[in-house]
Amino acid sequence: MRSLAILQSNYLPWKGYFDIIHDVDRFIFYDDLQYTKNDWRNRNRIKTQHGAEWITIPVGEDANRLICEVEMKNPLWQTKHWKTLQQCYGKCPHFARYAPFLEDVYLGRQWTNLSQLNQYLICSIAHEFLGIRTAFSDSREYALSGRKLERLLELVGSSGASRYVSGPAAKNYIDPDRFATLGVELVWKDYSAYPEYPQRHPPFEHGVSILDLLFNVGPDAPWYIWGWRSDAGQRPAPDPAGMAKALR
Repeated sequence: MRSLAILQSNYLPWKGYFDIIHDVDRFIFYDDLQYTKNDWRNRNRIKTQHGAEWITIPVGEDANRLICEVEMKNPLWQTKHWKTLQQCYGKCPHFARYAPFLEDVYLGRQWTNLSQLNQYLICSIAHEFLGIRTAFSDSREYALSGRKLERLLELVGSSGASRYVSGPAAKNYIDPDRFATLGVELVWKDYSAYPEYPQRHPPFEHGVSILDLLFNVGPDAPWYIWGWRSDAGQRPAPDPAGMAKALR
């Protein structure tokens, strides 16, 4: 059975996004769709001493463009974001483990296209830091002609998938019967019951960037995303020194 998920790229998405990626054989970035303001495409949340706050890439006010057409014309945000991550997470137990990668992203390169940045970050984090083996592709690689649900179904059919994993928000527009007609099993992702982990600045918040999890638990991150479901008896051993450092 070949499983598939299709989502727009987000900036440093939360752990649930990577949970879906881990669930499937192929993940398709769906970035030739309308860009939406005040969404997850160019921003996400991180933990600060004042609670969860937004970290946002400035992309201008133009609403008439696709996600893959969104440009970042002023690179000053890159240095700002890197300094913000250093300030908020520099004391976390595993910050140093991921710092070289992120320093290269923010200071070693200049990004002008939002979709390219998002896809690079997601693919790198999935493969290099979470050990996910899922194959990635882009919807622009397929010849699509429909609109809205028809276009999505066309993309699913073109991929040859027999199982489609979707986030629960898509229940607002997805018709399960249409997937059944295609012979594709539709599975709704359940984001509930994620275990908490040592996180700075309580109270605990699940809905933050994947970086928060990586900085706080490092290589144990996969357990907190999907491993706990099938391996509940082998929770990562607590590191008292690391926990104390994370919670300061």
